Amino acid sequence: MAAGQGKDSFERRREFLQAFAQDDGGQWQEIRQGQDRYPAYCREFWTARQRQASNLHEVSYRACYKPQLPRLFIERLSSPGDRIYDPFSGRGTTALEAALLGRRVAANDINPLSSILAKPRLSPPDPQAVADRLGLIPKQGADHDGLDLSMFYHAGTEAELRALHAWFLLREQDGDFDDLDGWIRMVATNRLTGHSPGFFSVYTLPPNQAVDAEKQRQINTKRGQIPAYRDTHLLILKKTRQLLSTLSVQELANLGQARTDAQFMTGDAGCTPALTDESVQLTVTSPPFLDVVQYARDNWLRCWFCGLDADAIGRGITMARNVEEWSLVMQRVFQELHRVTRPGGYVAFEVGEVRKGTIRLEEAVLPLGLHSGFDCLGFLINEQSFTKTANIWGVDNNDKGTNSNRIALFRKQ
Repeated sequence: MAAGQGKDSFERRREFLQAFAQDDGGQWQEIRQGQDRYPAYCREFWTARQRQASNLHEVSYRACYKPQLPRLFIERLSSPGDRIYDPFSGRGTTALEAALLGRRVAANDINPLSSILAKPRLSPPDPQAVADRLGLIPKQGADHDGLDLSMFYHAGTEAELRALHAWFLLREQDGDFDDLDGWIRMVATNRLTGHSPGFFSVYTLPPNQAVDAEKQRQINTKRGQIPAYRDTHLLILKKTRQLLSTLSVQELANLGQARTDAQFMTGDAGCTPALTDESVQLTVTSPPFLDVVQYARDNWLRCWFCGLDADAIGRGITMARNVEEWSLVMQRVFQELHRVTRPGGYVAFEVGEVRKGTIRLEEAVLPLGLHSGFDCLGFLINEQSFTKTANIWGVDNNDKGTNSNRIALFRKQ
């Protein structure tokens, strides 16, 4: 199905998308590139309701998509044992969903926090083992590094967090850090800040970021609140049980198989030498959207807890100010994706509307994929209302964020 074959090519692409969608209840649009037309199929492909996937996904991260998005493509464009890849892995949604479905996993992100959040979930522990390990970790006694966290935490809670922070760093330095440590660190990182007693902090903004210290002081003053004590070990164990509660025997087996050769990389998505040529059947990913999200700034507290340099990480993250800058970066990514994708393999590249809907990045993605040697099969647009979390952030349809998942689908000949 090569580009540039006029109406016949357009109709074949449309037939492919209709067969992929497995229904004919959507609305059709088209996107043009020169003289060529590419179909776009619009409907709600998955529900906007919360918690419609495995509990193991419930690790928050700013700007992450629902597990139903990669599941749609993994189930319909790959088979068990195929390798699924995400070059902008974030919290690891694609990697985890692929593992749960019996696929092999590859994930990359410029932020090392991504691997810290994703990799441990391929090795779910027995809750009793978590309890036993927590029993070995002291709740106080760690040195204070001068960072003031009193606006977030009760003094007792902060002492426990510093003790956990010191435990992980020492275990890594001594070469003793293991999968159980990785799991506990992942859960604790996810519990650092939030808006309920299930988190370590006083009430703050949603759990996928930490505001700066001054902003938190303002929140405390406005709400008349002071941080209450939270038992960090108890909350880690409680969250562990919740994450594991919906796993089936088959999913546990699939996770065990996936972790035997899973690849978690930290670096530039445009240069991934650890991935061999033509080794990937399907890529499902979502890159940074221009300058909408400040990933490093949002994750400063998580980076501190995990011993990472948030400023250094921020300098490496793509924050392009315009489509031209963004396209230069993404062109390198597409060229690398073409190298690692096997013939007949696919790339599902999810972007969205930004800047009040005036920029639709799928129109910028199309020539990048074509120039790299892919054929574009068209676009799938999942239209839905914003979820609770987006509304908390004050993000309205066609305003500060996206009101749809807009996925460009490519195939390598």
